[in-house]
Parts: sequence; C-alpha cells; structure tokens
Amino acid sequence: MAVSGQRRRPVVALYERIADAVHDGTYPPGSTLPSEPKLAAELGVSRPALREALLLLQEDGVLTVRRGVGRTVNDRPPRRGFEHVQPLEQLIGVGTPLRVRALVRTVEEPTDFTTQHLLAPARAELRFWESVLTGEGAAAALSHEWAAPEELLGRVHPEFARALREAAADTGGAVSMLAVLVAASRETALSAHSGITATLLGRRRGEQLGRPADTPAVLVTQVVRVGETPVLAAKHMLPTGTPALPVLQSH
Repeated sequence: MAVSGQRRRPVVALYERIADAVHDGTYPPGSTLPSEPKLAAELGVSRPALREALLLLQEDGVLTVRRGVGRTVNDRPPRRGFEHVQPLEQLIGVGTPLRVRALVRTVEEPTDFTTQHLLAPARAELRFWESVLTGEGAAAALSHEWAAPEELLGRVHPEFARALREAAADTGGAVSMLAVLVAASRETALSAHSGITATLLGRRRGEQLGRPADTPAVLVTQVVRVGETPVLAAKHMLPTGTPALPVLQSH
C-alpha cells in the first residue's frame, strides 16, 4: 500500500494557511481573528471560501466562535495529523466508501494497548469491534477498535455511549466504531493522534484478509479524544494494494 498525499482542494489549502498561521504564532492561542472581510482581503480569497475553511477549523477544534467576540484561537489547538477525524472506510474509499463487515462485537478486559491508550483500569469492560473493510469484492483493511469504559463515556460523551449501544444491537448492518463516534459528535469537538508503522500481516490477519502471512502492510494506530480524555483507540492493518491513505503533514 502506498501512503501518499493527494492534491488538495482549495478550501483545504486555505485551511492549511490559517492553521499554519495559528501554529507559527501569527494568531496565538486566545487571540481573536480579524473580521471575515478583513481576513479575506489579507489572504486574497473570497468570503464564501474563507467561511468554509473557518468552519472546518472550528469543527477540528482550532477555533471557537464566541458571541459578541468573533472567532478566537483555542488555548490548546489540536496536534496536526490527518485532515479530519474520518472513519477509515471513508478516508481510503475515495469516491465510494468501503463496506464494513463485522467479525467480532464483544466486551473484553483491557490489553496492554488499551491500558496505555485508553487509560483503562484493570478489569474494566471495554467494547471491542473487529471489522474487515471491503471494496470491489476484495478485503482492503482489518480494523480493531476499542471504546473507553462506558462509565467514562457516560461522563464525557454520553451520546457516543448511547449510539454504541444502539449500533451493537443492530444486526441489520455494520459500521465502524469511529463512524458511530463521528456521527454522534456533531456538537462535541474531537481530536485524534495517529501513528503509522511498516509491518507484515502475520498468519491470523493474513487469513482474515485472504492474503499470505508475509504480505507487507501498514499498521495505523489511532486514539481519538474529547478534550484530554481518550474515548476510542484503534489499530488498522492495511496490506499492500489497499487504496492510498491520504496524510496531511506540516512542520
């Protein structure tokens, strides 16, 4: 599988210009952005394009709109990474999202991975979903997703907890856990941090994806947070031949 950048839409390039200005201190944390007309003139862009980019920055937790004040830069802008918090089936299924086929929907005790990334106490009960993502009849990726303990979700993101229960009870279709989270988070800002590692599929994952055990693959680990609290952790295994994964990088 190739990990590559894609040609950016104009609004994404504009998003990047403003985000860069936030991260380099042109608009420091707590500052208020210029008015839309002034900012559009400074950047040499149309107001509709600027408004769309500002909305994306607001959705991604970089900006906050305050009545009577305007758009202000959050005190702790999220780390840079993928352009948006998006379900993997949409991110790599350009044009046509991949289909999600559920393999396992269960509750399990924490592993080393979930203890580290979800800060789960020993003997906590975590929802675990294992899914295969398919496109054009072939398996494209294998996903393992864990949600934070339901008691914690009930405090920091009750809508996600409710949506997970409903999705787990729905036997008529399959979705990824991240898709459930994103759909339940319209009024809740999310941030995510991901890591990418080259590896091999191994025997069990190879069998699940219909590929040899020694097939080269990319392992993407992901942690999604509400504020400082992790609510979802995932591992996504993408073998050679999976559609390119778009990655946004900056310095």
